[in-house]
Amino acid sequence: MERTDRQKAGDAAERLVAERLAARGWRILARNVHFGRSELDIVAADPGPPARLVVVEVRWRRSREFGLPEETFDHRKRAHLKAGLSRLLEVGRLPGGDELPHLPLALDLAVVEPGVGGEPQVRLYKDALGN
Repeated sequence: MERTDRQKAGDAAERLVAERLAARGWRILARNVHFGRSELDIVAADPGPPARLVVVEVRWRRSREFGLPEETFDHRKRAHLKAGLSRLLEVGRLPGGDELPHLPLALDLAVVEPGVGGEPQVRLYKDALGN
């Protein structure tokens, strides 16, 4: 099935965030992990300090015409992510079968939007659920 332009742009935003995190020393463990209606965009190990097992939700916008990307991280999306996080912990394994690292779990929010000169701007908000 052909991906829509919107889906391709979302894929590109997730790829960009994963590349930027890896450049900071994060280990990308999995991408696009599905549990029912929940999708975890990026599962990674943040070396810290403190070291954390992090699920990164990626939100993007082509412009600010309809608001900031952060504003799309609403209560429904948070509920789906909490369900996905719970399921990930319950399973205790990554999609490839590797065991989850024994680290404190966190959810970070990464937002992507056009920056000056067309270069995408990425902002990372740690502990987006306030845990």
